[in-house]
Amino acid sequence: MAKHAVLSASSSERWLNCPPSARLCEAYEDKGSDYAAEGTDAHTLCEYRLKQALGIPAEDPIENLSWYNEEMEECAAGYAAYVVELLETAKLTCSDPVVMIEQRVDFSRWVQDGFGTADCILIADGVLNIVDYKHGKGVEVSAEGNTQLSLYSLGALEIFDGIYDIDRVCVHIFQPRKSNVISSMMDKSDLYKWADTELTEKAQLAYEGQGSFSCGEWCRFCKAKAECRERAEANLALARYEFQSPALLDDEEIADILGKVDALTAWASDVKEYALQQAISGKEWTGWKLVEGRSNRKYTSEAAVATTVEGAGFDPYERKVLGVTAMQKMLGKTRFEELLAPYIEKPQGKPTLVPESDKRPAMNTAKNDFMEEF
Repeated sequence: MAKHAVLSASSSERWLNCPPSARLCEAYEDKGSDYAAEGTDAHTLCEYRLKQALGIPAEDPIENLSWYNEEMEECAAGYAAYVVELLETAKLTCSDPVVMIEQRVDFSRWVQDGFGTADCILIADGVLNIVDYKHGKGVEVSAEGNTQLSLYSLGALEIFDGIYDIDRVCVHIFQPRKSNVISSMMDKSDLYKWADTELTEKAQLAYEGQGSFSCGEWCRFCKAKAECRERAEANLALARYEFQSPALLDDEEIADILGKVDALTAWASDVKEYALQQAISGKEWTGWKLVEGRSNRKYTSEAAVATTVEGAGFDPYERKVLGVTAMQKMLGKTRFEELLAPYIEKPQGKPTLVPESDKRPAMNTAKNDFMEEF
């Protein structure tokens, strides 16, 4: 069984913001998920396609990938092409750039027992590049201030800083299913300054199970999120508004609620799911009981149903045009555009309130349209 670091790079955003969560999560079983399994398969394919692109011998892993599909293949090909482009660009100014794939790194100088595996490291012309593949399509990952990649960078510097003349570190996120391909550059000296101060202090607190609990976006992958009292108290703070009518709240209160309501609904959902799973395991909650939910009828065998209905003289099938995504998958992107571009439209999306940090442009409102006329 693979060894897991108490203070892993992938969970660093959480334990840096909430140090005691590191030891708290040790008490919970790591159940894994389909998303994690799919991500592991995607990383395996990415490694293979990149090695192929660089002419490095590698065994084809596809027959052992449970989640392999056409989309994963496109993502892996895109990742390989991105790294190759970085390498070709580096060759313009550096005669001997170096590429390491799935390189184990050790950053235990700052984080006790800290280690991890970087997807790809590329060193050229005084710059250490760390490229990280993300297969998820739920949360858009940022490169700026990314603590996971900062830790990988520190681990890579431990290996290569004495061999190569490195001045800067550039971290890259390749997240194709979110169309999120970004990078962020920092001076090596700034990275070391952060490591020697904030990182070292927070990591020691986390390793010892000390420090203060703090809730935020980093709670979403915390194993203790459903039972955490700090998170409960932070979300229940909304109760101070006493469920007033929105029209009776002032602008500042509305803005405050908007910033917390998503976290509140996520927390409520986590608590309900935790209580359900505990009840299924035999726990009894005062005032609540476990019942069988509603279900819909379904065929035990569609083939047998079709044969039976056809034998009775009826047509058991319905005929409809494939949806846009399914049609594009069948035809391929190029053929799809050639044949169907004139018949595709993208209606305006439903208005949605999001933080100002969101990349999408602001919509024109009726007020804005009126103001533009005068």
